[in-house]
Amino acid sequence: MSFTLDRRTALRGMVNGMAVAVGLPLLDIFLDGNGTAMAATGAPMPIRFGTWFWGLGVNPPRWFPSAAGKDYELKVELASIEALKHKVNILGDFTLPLDGKPNLPHISGGIGIRTGMAIDSDRGLPGPSFDVSIGDVIGTRTRFRSIELSATGDPRNSLSGRGNGNLNPAEVSPAALYTRLFGAGFHDPNSATFTPDPAVMARRSVLSGVSDQRQALEARLGAADRQRLDQYFTSLRQLENQLDVQLTKPAPMQACVVPPKVPDLPVNAEIENVMRNHEIMTDLLVMAMACDNVRLFNMNFNNGASSLTRVGSTITHHQLTHEEVLDNRLGYQPEVTFYVDKCMEAWTYFIKAMDAVKEGDRTLLDNSLVFAHSETEFAKFHTIDNIPMMTAGSAGGRIHTGQYITGDGSPVSRVGLTLQQAMGVPVDRWGTGSLETNKIIPGLIV
Repeated sequence: MSFTLDRRTALRGMVNGMAVAVGLPLLDIFLDGNGTAMAATGAPMPIRFGTWFWGLGVNPPRWFPSAAGKDYELKVELASIEALKHKVNILGDFTLPLDGKPNLPHISGGIGIRTGMAIDSDRGLPGPSFDVSIGDVIGTRTRFRSIELSATGDPRNSLSGRGNGNLNPAEVSPAALYTRLFGAGFHDPNSATFTPDPAVMARRSVLSGVSDQRQALEARLGAADRQRLDQYFTSLRQLENQLDVQLTKPAPMQACVVPPKVPDLPVNAEIENVMRNHEIMTDLLVMAMACDNVRLFNMNFNNGASSLTRVGSTITHHQLTHEEVLDNRLGYQPEVTFYVDKCMEAWTYFIKAMDAVKEGDRTLLDNSLVFAHSETEFAKFHTIDNIPMMTAGSAGGRIHTGQYITGDGSPVSRVGLTLQQAMGVPVDRWGTGSLETNKIIPGLIV
């Protein structure tokens, strides 16, 4: 006798006399055949990880240092980081082989860096981004597993997700971000009082009420559906762990200061608004990390095919990269370079904001590892080798800083593998095809 399920099927049970139900993911069975230490507790300071993305690359001769090594030369487009140069690594001369697949402009580069995969169509992430693997290690005991942000107002501006085409949507409004981080559900770690939320307590118990039904269902599913169901319940267990955090009085965090409420502000791609919204989002995110509400983030300053524009203009950053004539006297496109400079100005604001938060003898930046990158080297030609990349912070002493490191033409996937290992992910080989590698960057990890 064949076994069938309706798409509306849910697992049902009882918790404390209350009926509960848990929906199911889209299974094959539903488809046809086509388908240092904290002072108060002595616990070590948390280590954070995040990404910071900017679109449309740089002017390589004005950005990359002339020689690898310590005390690297700061070219004009990186001059703004001078005060934190000793905490920033520049990465260059890494390649992104496509194994015969097309170079999808403004898509292949960013996704290749984040997933270690060359893609053949614009269908989102083909596999998990490495930040997700890092989050599975460091993001399970905080209120938020991760925070994704976009300063240009597009929730699809994201390079984070578990694959199968799915992306973690980005928060686009500073006011909404404030409510999410410091509204209902936020507990000041330095408050003397703590009252668990009854609604959170009820949500926490739901999975235990359907465990028997889950086991019976798994026994009747095919291998692919069992795997898909296990992935689904793994995500729910992660949510369960985060609910546990909300039911536990947080440890005091000396640097945590609840910020004032943020008013509603215009959200669009005008560079003046993007810069302001990025600064506000940065300040909120930094304080959320200082309060240990989140340890993993993905900040997107602009998108790959950058929609940035100026107030009163209809010409975008992306258009300019193709239409503006290269000034032979200067050696670059002046109007495009205006946006490159703004991107680097925003990056500098971000790492300075993290470095301004003191955590004992270190700073929040010192206790973090931030990976910044673009999706192309020189936008006019859509080049994807030698994509500009940086790291900031030492991850609590796990990373050497203040260097210009060159890959000598090796696959860019070495960067993703190195970052994962530095953050404790148990992986010794990463990437697919020509991007598959088991070689980390030895000069980066302590």
